[in-house]
Amino acid sequence: MNTLEVKNIKKTFKLSRKQQKIEKTKIKLKVAVDDLSFTAYSGEIFGLLGPNGAGKTTCLRAISTLIKPDEGDIIVGGSSVVDDSNSVRGKIGFLTSELKLEDHFTPNYLYTYFSRLHGIEEEVIQERKGVFFKKFGIEEFMEVKVGDLSTGMKQKVSIAISLVHDPEFIIFDEPTNGLDVLTARSVTDYLIELKESGKTVILSTHILSVVDKLCDRVGIIINGKMKICDTIENVLSTNPNNDLEEIFFDLVKEDELLGGAY
Repeated sequence: MNTLEVKNIKKTFKLSRKQQKIEKTKIKLKVAVDDLSFTAYSGEIFGLLGPNGAGKTTCLRAISTLIKPDEGDIIVGGSSVVDDSNSVRGKIGFLTSELKLEDHFTPNYLYTYFSRLHGIEEEVIQERKGVFFKKFGIEEFMEVKVGDLSTGMKQKVSIAISLVHDPEFIIFDEPTNGLDVLTARSVTDYLIELKESGKTVILSTHILSVVDKLCDRVGIIINGKMKICDTIENVLSTNPNNDLEEIFFDLVKEDELLGGAY
């Protein structure tokens, strides 16, 4: 089963006094995601769209077993994040800009290290490494220390390493953030390849054009709640101009008029 189901998850965090001051609130608890549900299927790219602080990253962290939801569950290929997180970890690849590679190691060393960590056979390691390094132009930089690589090259190395075990479920949090146009294009092209190979891809971003171009279905999250979740075509049809940006900002304004979720 290559279906990923997020079922009514809720996650609450305690706010420190400093965080309360920054957010200009006296509320001690913040609900990051609130009764959030959606399903992502094999052979599609599901886009999670929302402004900064909407709850996208919290949702992805829960899917990736980094945190547990307070309520609800997430079923990844038949395995529960709540009850069987070890099984889930073997099925997913998770890429986030917050995941930093050690500066003093080389791409070659790190790829091999993480592959062995997943118990992959040496022959398969070398085969996959060759494919990834050629695809992303890492070959000539494979013995260069990560600290000496450009931002774009670091991102491409991170993608290769996050997929060493050929996972069925791929979760990317802002994969094109801070990248130049050419590097961003190579990343988005590869996401399409993953989709066409039958993988289940979840892409979190705040860049509307990326969602419009890449995603088969989209869920728009604002203040931790799912505001709309459907195919791109159906979502666009809700606006007379078929404009995703107008739809997005209308939902944000509507939420502000209602006073937000909290």
